[in-house]
Amino acid sequence: MSTSLALINEIITNPAYHDYLAILKGARNGFVYGVKVRFPHALVMSILFGRGDWKARARVIYRATRQHAVNLAKFVSIYKTLLLVQKKLNGGKERESDTFIAGLIGGYLIFGERNAVNEQIVLYVVARVVASFIPRSSSSYHTSPESALAKATVRPVPPDSRYFTVCAALAWGAIMYLFRERGETIQPGLFNSMTYLYRNSDVWKDLRTLFWHNT
Repeated sequence: MSTSLALINEIITNPAYHDYLAILKGARNGFVYGVKVRFPHALVMSILFGRGDWKARARVIYRATRQHAVNLAKFVSIYKTLLLVQKKLNGGKERESDTFIAGLIGGYLIFGERNAVNEQIVLYVVARVVASFIPRSSSSYHTSPESALAKATVRPVPPDSRYFTVCAALAWGAIMYLFRERGETIQPGLFNSMTYLYRNSDVWKDLRTLFWHNT
C-alpha cells in the first residue's frame, strides 16, 4: 500500500504532469467553491422569498447549488485546457491574449445559456470588470499575514476613495431610477430584494404587519 501511494505521489509531483493535473485540480476547486458560494445564498433566498413547502425549496436549493458548482468546474477545466493548448501551439510560450481567448470561449460555452444562475454569475463578473476601471488607490488592501492576498504575487489595490464615492452615488442613483421607472430591466434576484425593501415597506394593516411580518 505504501509503495503504491509513493508511486502515486511521485507521479502527481512530477513537473511533466503538472499542467494536466492542474486542470483536474481546477475542476475540483471550481466545484467546491461553487458549493460554498451558492448553497448559503440559495438557502437565504429560499427562506426570504421562496414559495412552496420546504421539500420544494430544498429541491430549488439543490438544483441551484449543483448548477453553480458544475458550471464553475467546467469553466475552470475548459479555461485551463485552452491555456495549455495555446501554450503548446506557441512553442511553450504564453501570450497576454491567451487568457482572454480562453475566458471568451469558456464563457460562451458554459455561461452563454441564459438561466437564473448563469445570469447572476455573469452580472457579478460584469460588475467587477466595470469596477476595475475605477482609478486605484496608492496603497493596497490591509490584510493579515495569513490571508491569500498577503501571499499573492500580484496584490489587488482598492479604488481611490474619491472616485469610489462618485461611482457609488451614480450606481445607486441609477439603480433606484431603474427600479421605479424601468423595473423590467433589473435582474430578478435584485428586483425581489428591492421590492422587499422599498415596496413591501409601504404596506401594512395592523401592528403585526407593521413590525413583525409583511402583509
